[in-house]
Amino acid sequence: MATATPRVSAPYLESFTNQTVRILGKVISLRGETATLECNGPVNIYLNRDAHLTLNSYAEIIGKVSPDLSIKVYQAQDFGSNIDMKAAEAVVDVTHRYKEIFYDARD
Repeated sequence: MATATPRVSAPYLESFTNQTVRILGKVISLRGETATLECNGPVNIYLNRDAHLTLNSYAEIIGKVSPDLSIKVYQAQDFGSNIDMKAAEAVVDVTHRYKEIFYDARD
């Protein structure tokens, strides 16, 4: 079985320090090898060479949460500009409400 990558938003990052997660958000800034996503709060992202994000587009990031709550990108996918973030946030909330279904919770 592949490693679980729980879906998170900014408020959940603290619970996943040093773990691999999946986050969907709007790219609100790009500066060299860093970006900021808006995902129910700002999240700093450290990009890899393969990450090609577009300002004001939505992107899904798979990466490791650092102790400072930034994310080191393993994989990035541009999702364009037509995303229903309310629906995406609802998926994140359901994922954490029923965590035993979606990932191995480490309490």
